[in-house]
Amino acid sequence: MAQLTVRNLDDQVYARLKERAKANKRSLEAEARAILEANAVTDRAEFARWAEEFRSRQKPGKAGETTAWIREDRDSH
Repeated sequence: MAQLTVRNLDDQVYARLKERAKANKRSLEAEARAILEANAVTDRAEFARWAEEFRSRQKPGKAGETTAWIREDRDSH
């Protein structure tokens, strides 16, 4: 397995990470590993599903209305 060294980590970030590790009953290293594992893996299919769901919740026509408002404001100057 690979190893990673993080240098120049802000003291406040380190303290929050230690607090989070304690709350989750893990070592500091295990907490950092869990955070990295949860956030470093990009599943394109999962992201595409999330993006499609997000788009489906948007109100139709909003983008067009916004564009019209921007053009109207730009043209008024």
